[in-house]
Amino acid sequence: MTLHSRPAEAKKLIAGATGDWEVVIGMEVHAQVSSNAKLFSGASTAFGGPPNDHVSLVDAAMPGMLPVINGECVAQAVRTGLGLKAQINLASTFDRKNYFYPDLPQGYQISQYKSPIVGEGFVVVDLADGESITVGIERLHLEQDAGKSIHDLSPTLSFVDLNRSGVALMEIVSRPDLRSSDEAKAYVTKLRTILRYLGTCDGDMEKGNLRADVNVSVRRPGGPLGTRCEIKNVNSIRFIGQAIEVEARRQIEILEDGGSIDQETRLFDPNRGETRSMRSKEEAHDYRYFPDPDLLPLVLQEAFVTELQQHLPELPDEKKARFIADYGLSPYDASVLVAEKETADYFETAVKAGGVQRNAKLVANWIMGDIAAYANTAGVSIAQTPVSAAQVAGVVDLISDGTISGKIAKDVMVIILGEKYEGDPRDLVEARGLKQVTDTGAIEKVVDEIIAANPDKVAQVQAKPTMLGWFVGQAMKASGGKANPQALNEILKAKLGI
Repeated sequence: MTLHSRPAEAKKLIAGATGDWEVVIGMEVHAQVSSNAKLFSGASTAFGGPPNDHVSLVDAAMPGMLPVINGECVAQAVRTGLGLKAQINLASTFDRKNYFYPDLPQGYQISQYKSPIVGEGFVVVDLADGESITVGIERLHLEQDAGKSIHDLSPTLSFVDLNRSGVALMEIVSRPDLRSSDEAKAYVTKLRTILRYLGTCDGDMEKGNLRADVNVSVRRPGGPLGTRCEIKNVNSIRFIGQAIEVEARRQIEILEDGGSIDQETRLFDPNRGETRSMRSKEEAHDYRYFPDPDLLPLVLQEAFVTELQQHLPELPDEKKARFIADYGLSPYDASVLVAEKETADYFETAVKAGGVQRNAKLVANWIMGDIAAYANTAGVSIAQTPVSAAQVAGVVDLISDGTISGKIAKDVMVIILGEKYEGDPRDLVEARGLKQVTDTGAIEKVVDEIIAANPDKVAQVQAKPTMLGWFVGQAMKASGGKANPQALNEILKAKLGI
């Protein structure tokens, strides 16, 4: 049974004027293949070069120039298929997709239609409420990217930059298994994570290396699928969510007014918060697909696929399961840590730094708390913050051996992050006099002074022991946060007779 036949969930329905509606979403994600050269030429794929600097005679469609398949792009597509638990088709073909491409000199796109390189697979997506859904992958095929038309350099002319023309894309087509904007955003996020782990696409949406066509339709719960509209080239996960919300509402209003939905391609305008018609939706026959006569069928050997399978990295789902089993992390903590491979590696380095196995939960708390907060504010990844994994390990060790308290540890972390301190946290604690006070005599002196100065509070805490926290707070303040909390509590209880 495919997921799009699953029962409608009340919490995901959209309330209309005449009743509830269910949104049905399918995604076509275009992921730029990580490779040094283009799909059918040796031209560079580097981003940001001068216009038309990375263009070969093949890309420019000069007479007599023939495409030659890039083997690394093929390998990257197979790796991606394996990462999506998908069927790898040992025989596939390239077709010509005929369409008016002002920024693709051939006048057609070399793509795959009837026989793609990768068949059916799936992606398991964890949602914020702890639920998981399985999204079916229908296919993955290789195709050329188009160039870029530039319209804002002249009031009367358009310019064409062919640097991106011919760059390899993987089009990853999902089944219509998504039921909300949150599910769609979580799906694209998970897909991008898988691609980054595999090293097959860097997922940089700001550079256009990952973009999505979003197919949206609405129906009454349990009813037949409605007419879908495709929202083209959405280039951020936030915009994907906004576009789905806006388009679903638009369709619901039309249907509730007695109208019908035209199948069409639309564009999302984030500034106006609306979708607008781009063109009527083409069907496959409109593109006049036919096998590309310049390219032989692509035939892979089983041994080639097996070799790639054996060298796949540990993927997010497997890493999450291992973190739960090996480190005793909660599913939520493990999910957060494995969302970015660099963060997962950072965590494991901190847990095992210096050959010592640390309290993994404590390490995770520091990474997901203070360090993540700094990273978000600074606009960098966790692994790019000034605190190294070894320093995280050092702070955890200082807490574990009683040298500093958790409160002092926060002060230490502030110094490391704020001053970009690169040394050993233990040296920092020593130099700044931040060691925890464990001398019971010194703690008793502080406690005696507080008790003597607050006889009314003493009477209150003896009648109501839960007020002990006030005394703890005063003592910690008087000691500059350095008093050992356990010793302090024991001394206070003895002195106060509670």
